[in-house]
Amino acid sequence: MDLLTAIGLAVPAGLNAYIPLFAVAVAQRLGWLELAEPYSLVGEWWAIALIVVLGIVEFAADKIPAVDHVNDVVQTLVRPAAGGILMAGASGQVGQDYPAVMIVCGVLLAGAVHVAKASARSAVNAATGGTGAPVVSLLEDALAAVSSVVAIIAPVLVALMVAGTGWMLWRWRRRGQAASG
Repeated sequence: MDLLTAIGLAVPAGLNAYIPLFAVAVAQRLGWLELAEPYSLVGEWWAIALIVVLGIVEFAADKIPAVDHVNDVVQTLVRPAAGGILMAGASGQVGQDYPAVMIVCGVLLAGAVHVAKASARSAVNAATGGTGAPVVSLLEDALAAVSSVVAIIAPVLVALMVAGTGWMLWRWRRRGQAASG
């Protein structure tokens, strides 16, 4: 279950680094989640305050066309790093035994989501003249929040979400091959 929680937290970090970090910090403060050391620092009050401030800045910047592109460039380092921290911190015994593996997995998961998000956002901005940016950004934030809460409260649903996403990607690829073949 710890591994499912870790995966379920690393993935939404690719959409918004601060939402899953905030969810983990609050869950840790409430005793719902215990992060491995040294990652438990995320639950300290000063860290929560920093996460909130940075989260507000990203929330605002991500809603403004053109500024959202600059934000995505800056977040290219932040989001994967957050994914690595979340994956290693929430992965329980596996993370304690193999922290470097968990960090790399978290960086790759969050990084892949970030690249897909940034690419899609550019297309949305081009297609809508920038008017779609705030709407899409709010949807991304909502997805990151729901995914983070699900990962903490019901990690088994993360497995279903991963399986569903894999199935949709497989179908999309098959349709693409059928259309070109």
